[in-house]
Amino acid sequence: MSSPISPIRGVPLPDLRAPLAGGPAGGVGDFQSLLANAIGGVERLRGDAAQTAQRFLAGDGEEVHTVALATQRAELAFETFLQIRNKVVSAYQAVMQMQV
Repeated sequence: MSSPISPIRGVPLPDLRAPLAGGPAGGVGDFQSLLANAIGGVERLRGDAAQTAQRFLAGDGEEVHTVALATQRAELAFETFLQIRNKVVSAYQAVMQMQV
């Protein structure tokens, strides 16, 4: 007999707005720390997805749906970050074209 399917756990999402440890509390550097935190969150999700896939391929008890969820979470975070980057670049270009 096959083993019963374990229940799907809740999906913890990283708080990309949380300040980095040792980062500035306000003023100069807020955008930089926000950007670094967002990149770190996306990279962390990518790493988690890769580790989950490796554990599944090694036969360490990971299930297919866990791998699929981790991969989709990482892909969605990357796509969201990419769209935000595109909007920021577009806004920057619009500001640079303004006449002063």
